[in-house]
Amino acid sequence: MPRTVTVGLDGSPESRAAAEWAAREAELRDLPLKIVHVREPVPVPMAQAPLLGAETQQHWSERVPRESAEGLRLRHPGVEITAEHLSGRPADVLSGVAKDAALLVLGSRGLSGLGGFLVGSVGQAVVARAERPVVLVRAGEQAADEHLMDPAGIPSAAAPFRPVVLGLATDDPDPAVVEFAFEAASHRATSLRVVHGWNPPPYYAYGLSPDLELHDALAAQQATAVTDVLRPWRQKFPAVEVTEESLYGTAALHLADASREASLVVVGRHIRRSPLGAHIGPVTHAVLHHSAAPVAVVAHG
Repeated sequence: MPRTVTVGLDGSPESRAAAEWAAREAELRDLPLKIVHVREPVPVPMAQAPLLGAETQQHWSERVPRESAEGLRLRHPGVEITAEHLSGRPADVLSGVAKDAALLVLGSRGLSGLGGFLVGSVGQAVVARAERPVVLVRAGEQAADEHLMDPAGIPSAAAPFRPVVLGLATDDPDPAVVEFAFEAASHRATSLRVVHGWNPPPYYAYGLSPDLELHDALAAQQATAVTDVLRPWRQKFPAVEVTEESLYGTAALHLADASREASLVVVGRHIRRSPLGAHIGPVTHAVLHHSAAPVAVVAHG
């Protein structure tokens, strides 16, 4: 069975923006789109109330994905679209359906004036638990936002895509994260901008006076590490133009800055199976909350 692009839909503006993004992504990948609407069970006393009876619940839970699917089919006639109604806790259900998806797409409320995400409890839980890539799309995201300006200086979905941005950790570069970013750039026929942030070791930062020669040596070492990691991927994806940036400072800040000119930001998340629970990681967490572009979180071992 072919994998799908799966999107969680609850009828909110952010989930509708996510559904539109997911349909565009399904078209780029030549994959079917599955819309999943999750209905949380209502406590018995509330379910027996006249306005919240079982029939009313079923009517609304089926109407939202059905009408959304109909609209998406009109706007994306080349995409095979199905809708599914499931019951349970949204974080649990969405984490489960992600297992059979090429990627799962969720919506996040935009931070007014700040260009970032307010990632709700469901989104955070799914990102922390899903072992397939999860993409978060902010409310108000438009197709033209992912593209360069047209010759007249107007945002247009007919113009080329903006670059895909990859946050690269050279100390533990996982192939799944790097490959996802290269494939995303390839699907969009755009370039890949690789951003690596680094800081000097503690003894240099806190124990010694500034040494410009040492700083330059460390910078060269970090830049070489980025080049080494990317070399086999450049050979595997020769059509993707790659720019490498090894920058002094916090990776999350550099990625948030790069996101303003990106069509998609790709970051990784370690899969941790421990009694202490799931973990997103500080860089990925910060990028999720401050990116101006959709963010793909790729889980890896």
